[in-house]
Amino acid sequence: QVQLVESGGGLVQAGGSLSLSCAASGRSLSTYRVGWFRQAPGKEREFVAAINRNGGDTYHADYVKGRFIISRDNAKNTVYLQMNSLKLEDTAVYYCAAGSGMMSLYRLSGYDYWGQGTQVTVSS
Repeated sequence: QVQLVESGGGLVQAGGSLSLSCAASGRSLSTYRVGWFRQAPGKEREFVAAINRNGGDTYHADYVKGRFIISRDNAKNTVYLQMNSLKLEDTAVYYCAAGSGMMSLYRLSGYDYWGQGTQVTVSS
């Protein structure tokens, strides 16, 4: 079992930046691929970004590509999401998730463990 805790959310003006962290405990995060998802009010949870176990491969949704960067530090058992040029539509609760199976990394079913989420609010 691995426990995930997100942090770093908050209120930011459009065009600003935030850095989210996902800290793991219980097991080494290096054995899992990790993804970030988000859920806006009234909408389904959607894929944002993912990173493989050693950090050599990253994947970003088209709507955040060029603005968000996922990274990881396995020595610190932490995955990060750097969010730049934030837009109003980026407002959501952001979740990190860890998975190790063969399911798609773009889908919720590809992850076994989830954090409780951190709120990101972008204002005009």
